[in-house]
Amino acid sequence: MGIIVEAHGLRKVYPSAAGPVVALEQVDVAVEEGEFCVIMGVSGSGKTTLLSLLSGLERPTEGTVAVAGVEMQRLTESKITALRREKFGFVFQDFHLIGHLTALENVSAPFELAGMPRRAAQQRARELLERMGLGQRTHHFPYQLSGGQKQRVAIARALVNRPAVIFADEPTGNLDRASADSVLALFAELNRDGQTFVVVTHDPSVADYGDRVLRMEAGKIISESTGAKAGRTGAAKAAGGGHQ
Repeated sequence: MGIIVEAHGLRKVYPSAAGPVVALEQVDVAVEEGEFCVIMGVSGSGKTTLLSLLSGLERPTEGTVAVAGVEMQRLTESKITALRREKFGFVFQDFHLIGHLTALENVSAPFELAGMPRRAAQQRARELLERMGLGQRTHHFPYQLSGGQKQRVAIARALVNRPAVIFADEPTGNLDRASADSVLALFAELNRDGQTFVVVTHDPSVADYGDRVLRMEAGKIISESTGAKAGRTGAAKAAGGGHQ
C-alpha cells in the first residue's frame, strides 16, 4: 500500500477582529491507502481545519497537501473541485441531505450532475442503499428517516464515485449510541473492503475502529498511537502464526 494523502508543514491562519487566529501550526501527516485514520481533539483543537485542508475544502496559509502524489497547491480551484469530486467522499455531522429529494434521489443526484444517464445513476444509487440496509427506504424523504438512516444515506452518497478516500467530520455527532455504533460498524465493513477513511471526532469510541489515532491540541498533533483495530489485527496475526 502507498500513501494516498500527504501533508507537510501545514499552517492555517484566519483573520479576526481581534487579530489573526492560528488554527493549525506546522502539522505533518500521511494517510496510507486502506487505512482508517482517526483524528481526535476537543472543539477548537484544529481537527476540522486539518480535515478541510487534507480534503481540499480549504487552502493552507503555509505548507503542502498532495493526493496520490499531486500537490493541490499547484492546481486551480476548478481542478481542485474536480479532484474532490473524483477522489473524495464526504460525510458530515449534519447529513447535508436535500429535504425535497427522496433517499434514492439524494444518492443519485451527484451521478446525474456528472452527466450519467438518470436510469444508470438511480441503479447505482439503489445498489448502494441496499448495501446500507435501506432498500425499503429508497422513496422516503429525509424527514421520514431516523438520524442513523439519514447518515447511511449520506454515506451511500459519499460512495457514489467510488472515492479513494472518505473524509468524515463528526459522523456520529448527531446520533444516539445505537445508531452511532451501527454507522461505525458500517465504516469498519467498508474499510475491510479496502476503503480509506479519515475520521474527525471527539468521541473516544471511534478510536476502537482505527488503525491509527492522532490527537490534536491547540492546532498541533500532540500524540500518535495505534488504534484498537490495529491492535486486534496484530493479535489475530500473532495467534494465527502460532498455529502454523
